Formats: sequence, structure tokens, C-alpha cells
Amino acid sequence: MADDLHTVDLSPGAPVEPAAARPPTRAEALRSEIAALDQLDLNALRQRWRQLYRTAAPAGFRRDLLIRAIAYKLQERALGGLAPATRRKLLKIAAEAESSDGFTTADAPRRLRAGTRLIRDWKGTVHTVEVLADGFEWSGQRFTSLSAIAKEITGTSWNGHTFFGVGRTKREKVSDDA
Repeated sequence: MADDLHTVDLSPGAPVEPAAARPPTRAEALRSEIAALDQLDLNALRQRWRQLYRTAAPAGFRRDLLIRAIAYKLQERALGGLAPATRRKLLKIAAEAESSDGFTTADAPRRLRAGTRLIRDWKGTVHTVEVLADGFEWSGQRFTSLSAIAKEITGTSWNGHTFFGVGRTKREKVSDDA
């Protein structure tokens, strides 16, 4: 009979007994609160913003951005915010950007290692570029930029990295989004 205490009938129509009355864990409560944000209309989201941030929500914020920002604040309150060292580093980066002319994603260097080969098919012709320590080689000629090579191939101005499909590294993409 002791086994009957541990057996649960999952068949359809079986009576459902309420779960043990225990308070939800902090993580469960947080998850529920964040999930409920999706059910709120724009006015309710703006009120929730005001409660959490103690200021009016920016007028230009769309519903999805309000939900994300409110969810972040709820998580921050429940789980703690940024570590003090991280907060200081971010504030320093922001101050440097404001004090200078700012920075753009174009400022982030793209690094290609010498010996790398870039291959591009343009109008049925395959073009191979070899990356050198001090530039590039294409069709037996040396170039200082991929853009110059792209212009030779196409006859028009191109961003060489775009033309050859050279993207940013994961690290650079993350810093671009921050």
C-alpha cells in the first residue's frame, strides 16, 4: 500500500489533486511576473514602468521595448544588478565616448591574418585575394586595401570588406550592440 502513495494517475479524466500549498520560489515568481507583462496593454506597461523606474516611460518606446526594459528591471531587483566593477567600466566607456568625437562601428578594427585567402565569384569569374602582412595580393599585384581590389574587379567603388564578405568577429559584434 505504501506504493499507492507514490503513484500518480495521469490518465485523462483522472481527478486532479491540488499541488502542495507551497509558496512559489523567487525564480518562479519572477518568471510568472515577466510572462504576465505580455498580457498588459500599453497604458498598463507605462504604469508598470513608472513604478519601477520612478519616471515616465519614454514616449518613443514601443510595447516590445517597454516589456524588455521592465523585465530587465524586475530581474535586476530580484537577482541583483551589475557588479560595481562592471558598472564603473561601462560608465567610463560612456564618458570617454561623450568626451571625444564619439566612436562608430567603423572604428572597430577588422583583423585578417596573413596567409588568409579570400575568394569571390564576380560575374562568373572567381577572384582569389591573399592577405599579406602589409596588404593584399590579387592577380599578381599588391594592394593596400580590399576596396581598391573590389574597384578593380567591378569598376565601381565598393567597401572591400563587404564585397569579399569579411564580417566582424563575434567580439566586435557584441561591442557594436552594447
